[in-house]
Amino acid sequence: MSVVKKIFKFFLIFLGVLVLLSGAFAIYVYNIADATPPVLTEQEKVQIAAPLVTDSMTTLGDNWISRNEHGLYEMYVSGSPYERGLKAGALSKQLIVDQEIAFTNQIKSMIPSEGYLKFLKYIIGFMNRDLSDHISREYKMEIYGISQYALDSFDWIGTRYSRILNYHAAHDVGHAMQNMMLVGCTSFGAWANKTEDSSLIIGRNFDFWVGDAFAENKIVEFVAPDSGYNFAYITWGGFIGVVSGMNEKGLTVTINAAPSQIPFGAATPVSLVAREILQYTKNIDEAIRIAKTRKMFVSESFLIGSAIDKKAVVIEKTPKKLDVYYPVDNSITCTNHYQSTELLKEESNREQMKNSASVYRQKRLSQLMEGDYPLNPTKVANILRDQKGLNNSDIGLGNEKAINQLIAHHSIIMMPDSLRFWVSTNPWQLGAYVCYDLKKVFEQKAKPSKGTVSVAQYTIPADSFLNTKEYQNYLYFRLVKNKQAFGHTDYNFNPDSLMFANPSYYDTYRILGDYYMHYHNKAKAEEMYIMALKKDIATEGERKAIQKKLKQLKN
Repeated sequence: MSVVKKIFKFFLIFLGVLVLLSGAFAIYVYNIADATPPVLTEQEKVQIAAPLVTDSMTTLGDNWISRNEHGLYEMYVSGSPYERGLKAGALSKQLIVDQEIAFTNQIKSMIPSEGYLKFLKYIIGFMNRDLSDHISREYKMEIYGISQYALDSFDWIGTRYSRILNYHAAHDVGHAMQNMMLVGCTSFGAWANKTEDSSLIIGRNFDFWVGDAFAENKIVEFVAPDSGYNFAYITWGGFIGVVSGMNEKGLTVTINAAPSQIPFGAATPVSLVAREILQYTKNIDEAIRIAKTRKMFVSESFLIGSAIDKKAVVIEKTPKKLDVYYPVDNSITCTNHYQSTELLKEESNREQMKNSASVYRQKRLSQLMEGDYPLNPTKVANILRDQKGLNNSDIGLGNEKAINQLIAHHSIIMMPDSLRFWVSTNPWQLGAYVCYDLKKVFEQKAKPSKGTVSVAQYTIPADSFLNTKEYQNYLYFRLVKNKQAFGHTDYNFNPDSLMFANPSYYDTYRILGDYYMHYHNKAKAEEMYIMALKKDIATEGERKAIQKKLKQLKN
């Protein structure tokens, strides 16, 4: 046999083995893409009645849901895990459907190819193949209860249970796969001499954006579980994980994304680690103990406030390490990089500090806090709404370096000592902050009066920025930017109008540079890219991208 024939034969064998392995892998991924729901015991198989709907609220025994005048949904659920899930599902069925529609529509706008969407489903399924092994049975049963009220029409993603389960890992997969800081949050705390009444106060912006529709229907949920502590958290239809919350012992939890690698295997979703901390701990030491026991596949910072400890700390956790950042005075700040002794020196953290907007935003946060001591809820709201750069510089509206990036899903202010908290209303954190009293809801078993359990006398008014021409200009700018970001080629806008809509923002000129390139006007494109580089650019990655476009243009 000639050498050529031997090589050809070897190639055919190799190709055949590759096809067989690929087929076997495809079958394996297809089979594990859908998670198997937990098997309920006879005692756990509860049934619930149909909810009673009235003009002001929907009730299910002592459980209820209502919508207040500011557009926030308020919900109270109690009982065992599966029972809580069923009740939450029955009360918020339409919100679960609306949330899934909003989420999938945004995914489709980002990835319009049906074939690639199906491929992505199996890749995510493969990445999350062991997800169930890392979630407690309690939370799987609660998710299973909720999933009974999801629609079958999304079966192209997966079964109802599998979809709801996997959505709890969306935060983790999103920021790990992109590391684009769609979850670039800001949080802080102050106490003792740094607050007006010496009590602990926490503020945070949850800057998680997956489309405007996703943030329309926020739920302030009060949970009375059959085990652990009563707690409240800010959520959306079908989601039991915690990103911002406080329990009856005055223990608060908020999460901030940190630099992560692409995960190749499942672990406990960050939001469910935060949920466990909120439900089962009363102080900082207990929170640290739970954080240590859970394996995560992304890196995250947990800002923990404690009325018992009269302070706040940041638990910093990677898939391999955990450290705690303790404040040096009576205040603490947290953005998107690590500060603890152990993790501060990590290579990925140093790169994050150098290349992202995290350090700049933290400096601006510290500057605002220093200028506003002693803090109270209104002052905290003003900090959370701030759109300026260092030393009040104008860095443009929507800049990632600002505390208020105008993308927040929600913003929250918490006072653990009094068990009061304030939740922002749309748009972003510019609407009114509505106040709730945890003690009133749980101890008095309060039900909505005139559609709400909020404490009207403590409402923080909406930001006056909403009444300005500048705000209207920003809405126009944002509309154009979002169209451009998702590949719309109908560049049907006035370039001059766009420039004057947000003149201090670097991305205005990047968009205009791309616009002129689309129409082959190289001279104007070059002018716009040069102007963009003169502005305060959020990240080094974005700066380099603009420099690359300019270089290609000149060549």
